[in-house]
Amino acid sequence: MTRPTPVTLAAVHFLLAVCAGAAQADDTPKPLTTIPALDVQRYLGTWYEIAKFPNSFQKKCVGDTTATYSLRQDGRVAVLNRCRTQDGGADVAEGVARQVGPATSPKLEVRFAPAILSFLPMVWGDYWVIDLDQGYQLSAVSEPKREYLWILSRTPQVDPAAYEALLGRLRAQGLDTGKLVRTSQRQ
Repeated sequence: MTRPTPVTLAAVHFLLAVCAGAAQADDTPKPLTTIPALDVQRYLGTWYEIAKFPNSFQKKCVGDTTATYSLRQDGRVAVLNRCRTQDGGADVAEGVARQVGPATSPKLEVRFAPAILSFLPMVWGDYWVIDLDQGYQLSAVSEPKREYLWILSRTPQVDPAAYEALLGRLRAQGLDTGKLVRTSQRQ
């Protein structure tokens, strides 16, 4: 039996490193994809939050969370988020959204900071519509890093089969649907 030479060992290590790198690359999720196009006029109105990834800016909310979108005169979208708090009151946040790209772009940015700060890129957050049924009744919104996810519906309750099908599509996008927390809707 011959001893492996340093060149042979180096080649083996190189191949192992390449294989390990390929395995790691397969674990990296593909870039998040959006729906092909968004008709903002059809998206306007009130949406009920069905589920979300927990986040710090909604920590006061215990249920009845809604997002209402309306068109502003400047062509941007007014955003009114509302939820019920533990003491039975309401927490309200007003913001503005703008489309990124063409008029049918499903990629938006939203800002809740004062308008005077709108020139700062960090006050704008990504709002990407990544799933939406043809009737504009059930939607999923996230952002490229997949740190945030909201499932929204035109009605306070969602058909269980439609919800499960949506979860399957979200998992296929690399989102950890196990982190979702259902939102209590009393309506």
